[in-house]
Amino acid sequence: MKYLIDSYAWLEYFMGTEAGEKARQIIESSENEKLTPTICLSEIYAKVLKTEGLDRAEIQRAFIKLRTALVPLSEEIAVESAKIDVEMKKKVKGWGLADSVVLGTARWKRAKVVTGDEHFKDLEQTVYIE
Repeated sequence: MKYLIDSYAWLEYFMGTEAGEKARQIIESSENEKLTPTICLSEIYAKVLKTEGLDRAEIQRAFIKLRTALVPLSEEIAVESAKIDVEMKKKVKGWGLADSVVLGTARWKRAKVVTGDEHFKDLEQTVYIE
């Protein structure tokens, strides 16, 4: 199975919450392929930099790179994400472009999104943690 680890799942993992424990089972598994979109790395880095400082942000960045393959925003994923953005903003209140990039990356890579983000709760591509 291929999993895309969303910012929500990473942050819960690093905080050691109950949802983070569910994410840990996937993140630390050696049986599955794991991906992290670079937009998620940016979201995590910014939050950790703001709340815990540069050293902690760098430690977590290195860990994410160790455990998952980073997926950059390619032209193909950008176009897919734009299509998703237009569609989902009609259906889901508060849907953001970053959500579209995450879902677009997951669809392009044929991966399940590991998240607890409410925007993804009812999507078939989601492994919902809470």
